Amino acid sequence: MNLFQETKFLMNKYNITANKNYGQNFLVDENVVSGIVQNAEVSKNDLVIEIGPGLGTLTSYLLENAGKVICIELDTHMLKILNDRFSLYTNFELINDDVLKVNLKELISQNSEFENVKVVANLPYYITTPIIMKLLEDKLNLTSITVMVQKEVAERLTEAPGSKNTGSITYSINYYTNPKTVIDVPKESFIPSPKVDSSVIKLDILQEPKIKVLDEELFFKVIKCAFMQKRKTLINSLSNSGITTKELLEKILTEMKLELRVRAEQLTLEQFGMISDKLKE
Repeated sequence: MNLFQETKFLMNKYNITANKNYGQNFLVDENVVSGIVQNAEVSKNDLVIEIGPGLGTLTSYLLENAGKVICIELDTHMLKILNDRFSLYTNFELINDDVLKVNLKELISQNSEFENVKVVANLPYYITTPIIMKLLEDKLNLTSITVMVQKEVAERLTEAPGSKNTGSITYSINYYTNPKTVIDVPKESFIPSPKVDSSVIKLDILQEPKIKVLDEELFFKVIKCAFMQKRKTLINSLSNSGITTKELLEKILTEMKLELRVRAEQLTLEQFGMISDKLKE
């Protein structure tokens, strides 16, 4: 039975349809599933946290390769399927909760015997950004995050800061990780097929952030405010947000030899760091 047939069988057996509220599309491409596990470099030394396992398509591959897999699933309709499929696996644990509400730091500390902790998931697209930011901002003891996301989002997440296709999250991702796209996934790889193509990205977590800043909270606040009015110049965006005055910003940009009409997406990570440090001084 191939993955498409298996998925249809499970959907019929348990009378399951993809729940749009949870952004469900079931992956049926075996090459993609095995590619996710391979690129995540899952081994028996790893604790893997899978977010939104759904029918357990990716879970079955992870269980064969990981030391332990903890699945966090919000949809109660999926719990019986997952327990029926994997309850005999000694390295399987299922948590019925919203991942944004789960104390992941505590969960990881309870499984401290594992050498590495990796997040591997086909994320619900409607909540991709909050999940990734939680994983990074909580400063969890993670080795890597390998997740499927909407292709357009993947391009923004993995873009180099200072390029046109960036957003505030681009800078956060590059502050905490080395990001890259590892697999492009056409919409036909799912049932039902979504309206957009997808990509699998891998975020290798840095032991230390890429740059050092005097005030991390201020650093991210500057970036966030700069991109809230992306079409405006940096000076207008930041002064309108009340972070500082136009006069001080003009002085800072002049000292940094930057054009006064520079926009947020034109700045590097290091330049945002310098601006926030000068505002802190």
